[in-house]
Amino acid sequence: AASKRSKKITRRQPLCRLQDDSSGASRLHPLLRRILENRNVRTRSELDYSLNHLHPPQQLKGIEAATCILQQALRADRKIVVIGDYDVDGATATAVAVLGLRALGAKRVQYLVPNRFGFGYGLSPEIAAVALELQPEVVITVDNGISSLQGVALLRAAGVTVVITDHHLAGAELPTAEAIVNPNQPGCAFPSKALAGVGVMFYLLLAARARLRQAGWFDAARLAQPNLAELLDLVALGTVADLVPLDYNNRILVAQGVARIRAGRCRVGLKSLLEVAGRRPQNMASADFAFVIGPRLNAAGRMEDMSTGIECLLADDAQQARGYAQQLDEINRQRRKVEHSMQQQAMQIVARLEQGGEAQPAAAAGRAKRFGLCLFDPQWHHGIIGLVASRVKDATNQPVIAFAPDSAQPGKLRGSARSVLGLHIRDALEAISSCDARLIEKFGGHAMAAGLTIAADQFENFSARFRAQVTAHFADHAPSDEILTDGELAADDFTVATAELMRGASPWGQHFPAPLFDGEFRVTAQKIVAKQHLKMVLEGPDGAPSLDAIAFRYVEPGQDTTSASLQPQSQRVRAAYQLQVNEFKGKRSLQLLVEYMQPAAEQTGRVAE
Repeated sequence: AASKRSKKITRRQPLCRLQDDSSGASRLHPLLRRILENRNVRTRSELDYSLNHLHPPQQLKGIEAATCILQQALRADRKIVVIGDYDVDGATATAVAVLGLRALGAKRVQYLVPNRFGFGYGLSPEIAAVALELQPEVVITVDNGISSLQGVALLRAAGVTVVITDHHLAGAELPTAEAIVNPNQPGCAFPSKALAGVGVMFYLLLAARARLRQAGWFDAARLAQPNLAELLDLVALGTVADLVPLDYNNRILVAQGVARIRAGRCRVGLKSLLEVAGRRPQNMASADFAFVIGPRLNAAGRMEDMSTGIECLLADDAQQARGYAQQLDEINRQRRKVEHSMQQQAMQIVARLEQGGEAQPAAAAGRAKRFGLCLFDPQWHHGIIGLVASRVKDATNQPVIAFAPDSAQPGKLRGSARSVLGLHIRDALEAISSCDARLIEKFGGHAMAAGLTIAADQFENFSARFRAQVTAHFADHAPSDEILTDGELAADDFTVATAELMRGASPWGQHFPAPLFDGEFRVTAQKIVAKQHLKMVLEGPDGAPSLDAIAFRYVEPGQDTTSASLQPQSQRVRAAYQLQVNEFKGKRSLQLLVEYMQPAAEQTGRVAE
């Protein structure tokens, strides 16, 4: 979205000097070199995304015990139930687990994914009871389990062997599973703490294959050794969609997955999801995981049941996969309508809070600034509150928690939190819970996102405590409100070739952001399209062609579109933008994807209202 909130455009500075290889061959494009140096890439070896550069699985704590359990389960033909989660990471991890275990020779594998409306997140006692009805001998969790003390205890008491694979932060007490594989558990020396849940499960399969190969399992079972790289399209999808940092290890996983999709060697479900979105697999970019495939999969978990998404990923038949993809696309359309309405209501709540002095991110002189918003409406859909929190966070530059009634627990509210740079949201919730255990019944999450459950009658108390906690955290500094760019482009860089170079250079994502540039332009034409996007024609630097540009979601829900366009016509603006290749009726052209604009005369980062 092209935010209209006042920001400061700041240009990144090189963090290192990138060295070419000793032969001097295949030197980098100067613009690409500048971008990579801004991201602290020091050597060409960091751009080598071969699988043999992955950290070895043996460094994961608990991997030996977990692979031993899998080996015994395969030999004894034990029934395995995979318990997943209802987001994209959980769905891809579930699919990877099922496909990988079957490829290793498991004959009896089922999956169970909680419905968020009936069970909530993870291996709860309730979902453990449902799992027991399937009569499992081994349960493997994916993308959950590290905080499931009661659920694990229930399964263990019933004689079920439990293996946890997760990546979330551990609490003070660990569950009593037979094996826990999680790079973020205490005592784990695995170098990459940024693995997504799907990445952890993929690593377990790699280690299990090595163990089975050494034991002669494949020859004895007359099985071909599986090529687990065939699962990397799913691993890449879950990794990018879960917004984990793209460190070098994760970039290898994502780059390999993107390469498989571009070469046409991907799951038919992924191909079908791209097709319903009007995208060609050969033009796949890592951003498509987050903005094209991810939302369609996530919609199933948010609105209905993630099983539809998992079945799409598991499908082997193209016609069947296409049917699932079309269902997911329709569910996503419904999700957009609900989200649009809830976002409009949320911004109205924010306006009332600001008018009442409850939240003052830009307080009047002499009044202390307050940060931290809690929003609630009794009619809100709790599958959408995370999206609402994210949109409001972007609009206000404050940590936000959006709440909705918990349909499975009358008298309870589910909350979804989104944070800003500088505040670890899970730590903030833990601090609140430590001060007053009555305020939060349960919580979990990461630095930038978390989920929680509170009693409905504690909403006002919790809101006040959350606002106080966040305000105290930012007592001597406001949340950062700058947009970092890679500087200006020369006139001859405004080409389709440059855009393709940027897209294909690396997997871009969290903590390794896609190239973003800034510069001054004159607006020569503009119009609102699809009631919310601002489409423009810009005149760039001397010698540059006229440039098509678009600012997505420029119009806020409920905003009058007649007041949303730039005024006056032909004014000069300073814009932060990405280069994008626009394809329409077989024609490929350059388009600027504008993330932020301000009048060029204003050098302080302020935006005209």
